[in-house]
Order: sequence, then structure tokens, then C-alpha cells
Amino acid sequence: MATLATSEKKRFDWLAIGLYLGLVLFGWVNIYAACYNDMHPGIFDFTVQHGKQLLWIGIAFLVAICILFIQPRFFSNASYIIYGIVLLLLIATLFIGTVTNGGQSWIDFGAFKLQPSEFAKFSTALVLAKYISAIDIDLTLLRTKVTLLLMTAVPAGLILLQHDTGSALVFLAFLLAFFREGLSQYILLIGVLAIALFVAALLVNQYVLMGIMLAICLLYLFVWLSKRTAKNYWHTLWFFLACCLFIFSVDFTFDHILESHQRDRIYVLLGKVEDPQGVGYNVDQAKIAIGSGGLVGKGFLNGTITKADFVPEQETDFIFCTVGEEWGFLGSIIVVAAYVLLLIHLVTMAERQRSTFARFYGYSVASILFFHFFINIGMVLGLVPVIGIPLPFFSYGGSSLIAFTMLLFIFIRQDADRNALI
Repeated sequence: MATLATSEKKRFDWLAIGLYLGLVLFGWVNIYAACYNDMHPGIFDFTVQHGKQLLWIGIAFLVAICILFIQPRFFSNASYIIYGIVLLLLIATLFIGTVTNGGQSWIDFGAFKLQPSEFAKFSTALVLAKYISAIDIDLTLLRTKVTLLLMTAVPAGLILLQHDTGSALVFLAFLLAFFREGLSQYILLIGVLAIALFVAALLVNQYVLMGIMLAICLLYLFVWLSKRTAKNYWHTLWFFLACCLFIFSVDFTFDHILESHQRDRIYVLLGKVEDPQGVGYNVDQAKIAIGSGGLVGKGFLNGTITKADFVPEQETDFIFCTVGEEWGFLGSIIVVAAYVLLLIHLVTMAERQRSTFARFYGYSVASILFFHFFINIGMVLGLVPVIGIPLPFFSYGGSSLIAFTMLLFIFIRQDADRNALI
């Protein structure tokens, strides 16, 4: 532990800290509104969710302060140890974890429940940053790509075994940080193509889709391609065969890997199924709540849909609908603007780092927060399938709040010493 000098305190990024505090406190206000009832009106009633969240906020603030007192090199030196401890917790969860909402992702410690998958995000960011910052690491080498893939896939796979698909998908966010360090843009294009083919295979007959891909490949060969060599012909053929194999694998993946409720949510999003009283109920009620808020909202504690508990999980995954109903369009825009400002500022902070470790970790922080923000807001508005991930710093939950706090403040601590860390 080290004592902070006055000059060092001034180097902390107070804009990032201020946005964090604003989001956490306004999130707590909305949790209070979402959970409010006449039987438990007290703000400091620790028997209900808003009171418990206030305790978690206090613990998160203490954790943040402690991180600011730790020497920044500690996180680099201890990255593999932290990563290993979290992996052990993820493995332990498979054997002793409790089942909540269909997922076995919690470990009970008496009255306290821990969700290791939340801490796996920042531990993976640390270990990836440590590996990439090593001397002679080249992201164009197959060996490096495989190592990075394994480091990312192991925790994601363990989380997937816990039936927590949403948290496992968050690990895709690391791709954005990899691209900053030189990963080929073609991998991103392949990922976008895979998503497009997956959706198309659910909407269009497989053989029709294969015919479309064949036509695209032929157009590429005989219209767009300027130099026709044997190598280009073989590459196009292998690309077409890979697309065909992927298209045929969609049905198996959809029917045997995804859970039934996940399949239903995708069908509802694509418009293949109408289920307003079943799978689509959450999203429909959330959109009604947001729409009813109008321009300026109904006012604090005056949300009728929120008070009637029409929206399930309205204090966790669907907390944004409370913002829309009680604070209206203007309040929603302010919240979204705060997140966008924080994300842009984190990228700016990452670019000014002098060490590869701090830069990559900063981009990882921004990528993870962006993924959570985009998916959570998108699923509340019905733009993406409901996969159940919290809105950072805003949703109810001790594990997520503390994990996001650690994720952010480790980077703030790195940034404070950016001139010394090279």
C-alpha cells in the first residue's frame, strides 16, 4: 500500500470518477423507485432491495478508494494470480453454486451471494493486457491468436456451462480491444458475416440462402475481381464451402445449444412468433412504460406501470424502463449521454497511455462497458434479444456493482501513473 501525495491526487481523472458517481447514485434512486412500496417506504430500510443496494454502494466506494491507494504495477504483476483465483471460483460454482432464474452462477456465503462471472471480466482483461504487453508479442502470429483465444474462451466457456449465456457473450467485447492492438480487420468482417448468415438461416430456406451465397461468389470472381488466379479461385471455393457448412450448422446450434427461452426470444425479435403474454411480455411492458413517460416523465415515484410491477426484473435488467417512465425522454437522453461521454472519455484515456498494458486494459474497460450498455438498452427497447445482462453501475446487484467498480478504478489508477508506467 502507498500513501497518495497531493500532486498524485490531482492526476486522477475526476471526469471519469464524477460520471461513475453520477451513474451509481442516479441508478440507486431508480432502484428505490422500482422497488418502492408503502410497506417499506424508508430509504434506509436494509431489508429491501434499495436498502441492500445502498450497502453495496458503500462497499463499492470503499473498494474504489482502496484501489486508488494501491501501486499500479500490482495489477500487472498479480494479473495471472487474480485470473487463476477467478477461474477456480468459476469451477467451484459448477459444483456448489445455487440455481437462480435457470442459471447456476451464484455461490452462497450465508446471507451474502457472490457471482464469480462478474469478476471474470476484469480478471480476463488484466491477464490479456499482461500477455499482450510482453516483449515480442505479435498479434499476426497464429500462436498468439490461439493463446488469446484460450485465455478468453476458458472463462467464457465456464460461464456458459453455468447457463449464463448473456455473461458469456460479453467476452466478445475483447475483440474490439484486440483490433486496437493490430488484429486483422478481416476477423471482424467474418464475425459480422457469421451473425448475418445465422439470422438469414433462421428466416430463409437453407438451399435458397446457399444459392444467394453462390451468386455472390460468382459475382466476386467474374465482376469485382480484377486478377483471376488459381489462388483466388481456390480461396473463393473454400469461402463458399465454409459458408455452406455454417448455414447447415445453424439448425443444430439453434435447437441443441441454445435454451428454449433463448430460442423463443430470438423468434420474437425476428417476428416469427407473437407472444405478448409470454416471452415477449417483458419487452412489451418495458416499451409501454418508456413510452408512457413522454417528454419529461411522470415524476419521481409516480410511475404507474413501475408501481404495479408490470415489468419483471425492473430493478435489474430492465431498470432503464423506470428511467423512461418517471424521467421521460429527457431523463433517458441524459442517462444515455452520460454513458456515451464516459465511453468516449475512456477511449481518450486509453490512447494517452504510455504502456501497452494500460492501453489495452483501458480499451478492454471501454469495450466491456459498451457491450453491456448497448445490449441492455437495446433489449429494453426490443432491438436485440433479451439475454439478461445488467446496466453498468445502474442495475441492482452487489457483485456486478463491485466488479464494474474494480474494472473502472483499476484503469483510473493506471492512468494516474501513466507517465511513470512505460
